Amino acid sequence: MYRYLLFHKPYDILSQFTDNVGKVQQGCGSLLSDRATLKDYIPVPSVYPVGRLDRDSEGLMLLTNNGRLQHRLSDRRFRHPRTYWVQVERIPDEAALNQLRAGIVIQNYCTRPALVQLLPTHPPLPERQPPIRFRKTVPTAWLEITLTEGRNRQVRKMTAAVGYPTLRLVRVAIAHLRLDGLEPGQWRDLTPAELEPLRQL
Repeated sequence: MYRYLLFHKPYDILSQFTDNVGKVQQGCGSLLSDRATLKDYIPVPSVYPVGRLDRDSEGLMLLTNNGRLQHRLSDRRFRHPRTYWVQVERIPDEAALNQLRAGIVIQNYCTRPALVQLLPTHPPLPERQPPIRFRKTVPTAWLEITLTEGRNRQVRKMTAAVGYPTLRLVRVAIAHLRLDGLEPGQWRDLTPAELEPLRQL
C-alpha cells in the first residue's frame, strides 16, 4: 500500500534517513551520526523523499514509497513547479528580478525562466533556529521564486549571481501541495483531495 507524507523539514536536518558522512567515533570502534536526519522525525518505514532540500534549507518535503511518482516529480523534464520563499541580503532592484525571471547562466547551464516577485512583508514563517546572521547596516528582503527544475543549490546560486546572497531558503509548495499548517518537524499524510492530482500524473 502506497504512503504519501508531507513534512516540514527544519533547518540543519539532512533530507535523507541515514548519514553516511557525518559519523563520530564511539568506543570499541562503533560509529554514530552527529547530524540529524529524517529518521529523527518520521517513524514511517520504506518512504523516501521526492527530491531533496539542502541541509541549510527548510520547508516542504514530499515522501512516498511510490517509485514511479517519485521519479515523475523529481525529474526536471516534467517541469513540476516548486515555490520558495527566499530571504536575501539587501533589496533587489527590478533589473535583478528580471534577470531571475528570464534565466541566468550558472556554471555550464542556463536556468529556465522563473516566476519571481518581491514580497511586500515578511512571510508568515516561524523564526529559524538558529537565527540568520543580522547586520544593522544591511537590510534584507523576501522573494517568492517558483522554479520548474531543481538543480543543486539552484536558488542560492541564482540570487548570488545577481548580487543578492540568500540568507534563508524555505520551500513552501511542490506543485499543488502547500506547507500551510505544518510546524517545523511536523509531518502528516496527504488528504484524499491532495492525493487525487498526483494519481493523474
